Amino acid sequence: MATSKYTFASFKAEYPNDDACLEAIIQRRYVVAPACHGCGVVPTKFHRITGRRAYACQWCGHHVYPCAGTPFEHSSTPLTLWFHAMYLMTATRNGVSAKELQRQLGVTYKCAWRIGHELRKLMAARDKMNNPTPLKGHVEIDETYVGGRHRGTRGRGAQGKTVVFGLLERQGAVKGHVVPNVTRATLRPIIEANVQKGSKVSTDEFRTYKNLKKMGYKHGVVSHGIEEYVKGIHHVNSVEGFWSHLKRGISSTHVSVSGKYLQNYVNEFGFRYNNRKDPAEMFHRMLGQIARATPSAHSTQGSH
Repeated sequence: MATSKYTFASFKAEYPNDDACLEAIIQRRYVVAPACHGCGVVPTKFHRITGRRAYACQWCGHHVYPCAGTPFEHSSTPLTLWFHAMYLMTATRNGVSAKELQRQLGVTYKCAWRIGHELRKLMAARDKMNNPTPLKGHVEIDETYVGGRHRGTRGRGAQGKTVVFGLLERQGAVKGHVVPNVTRATLRPIIEANVQKGSKVSTDEFRTYKNLKKMGYKHGVVSHGIEEYVKGIHHVNSVEGFWSHLKRGISSTHVSVSGKYLQNYVNEFGFRYNNRKDPAEMFHRMLGQIARATPSAHSTQGSH
């Protein structure tokens, strides 16, 4: 559904109840020539079973459970609330906190927290699928520190902070990784796995980034220590802009997050950044990812 703006009114008209939500899921999971695992007829039609999140084959009555393998599988929360949470997390620039989900959905805090993190996993899976190849062209590389009570300098005074390492392709995608430290042994394998050899690479003067030319990259450096922020085509302003947005979003929306779950939030903000050119489609891209969920053993069962 391509629209210039996906409003809340549009969302409610498209998904007014649980039946509409479930229908959207099965359409995405059985979009081409659906086959029945019971009788093997291709194509077949599945008819809704009243009172259950299930459909039955029109020929043999075999049951199909579209939510199997998705975040909704073992949840008693109505699908309309899950979809509402998906809309909120894609329609807002900084996402929504668990407390806000609790207020908007009318669920417990524990339920809201789980919904938020399950949807962040969905965002990460979609982002990984959309950006599977190494970054190329001109890539900015930088690291930042998140959390903690005191400001610290890189490599020193960063107690209580969590390191996030980022790679951003100009006019392209960003990839963020929570890492234990900023040593060469930690960062260089990530660079090699995520940046195509021969690409232009811009960094600051941090010693870990030395010898990138020997690794096969066209490396340019800006020296922040002498207040040099642009040197010809080289700078790390784009990735630093992403860091600023990430930190402002966390502090304004979530107040603080633990290092244990920080990667989920980095993935969430990365998903929004990587879909910035078509924000109206973010919700439907998340919904499309549900169709790629791995079915569990209970995704289909015999007729009852």
